[in-house]
Amino acid sequence: MKKSIFRKSTNRVLALIARFGPGATTLRPMLHKLRGVRITGKVFIGDDVYLDNEYPEFIEIHDGAVICLRSTVLAHTSGPGKVVIGKNAFIGASSLIAVVGGNSLTIGEGAVIAAASVVNSSVQPHTLMGGPRARPLGRATIPFTMDTPYHKFLSGIRPLEQKPSDRTGDPFESVAGPGEAPSRDCVE
Repeated sequence: MKKSIFRKSTNRVLALIARFGPGATTLRPMLHKLRGVRITGKVFIGDDVYLDNEYPEFIEIHDGAVICLRSTVLAHTSGPGKVVIGKNAFIGASSLIAVVGGNSLTIGEGAVIAAASVVNSSVQPHTLMGGPRARPLGRATIPFTMDTPYHKFLSGIRPLEQKPSDRTGDPFESVAGPGEAPSRDCVE
């Protein structure tokens, strides 16, 4: 899939405007659509979010998805892959989503990725993931959308089913501290 120098340049200019321009639910999604990102419905794209310059057409973002401040979505590592961010999924600030060429990575519907997480494999729907090498931390029974109050989201977090030998303490402590959930640091 060879692109002209004009198309590559246009994609990069639109990406820069989208990264630093206003309009997390208006201008930024529109500019990314012009670049080729497949966006359905109303989404939130925070400040300084980087969506792949080389293969924006291999990224899908579904209705209600939230991508927070300074997150990066790469649709290629050694060739193009595909990244799908499901309906009502939440990507926390400074997270990295990256797929290896020829593969697909899906962030399932209602999944929540904690801030500063690295995700390189698919995430099941309604799963809370976090950590430098993201791992499941719990079940998110209430999607963390733009319209969901933080306390309501927290009330819907459920622990993962674990074998008694796997229990080593609170699974949320390593990401957010005792009794806290991932930060909602999104900026308009």
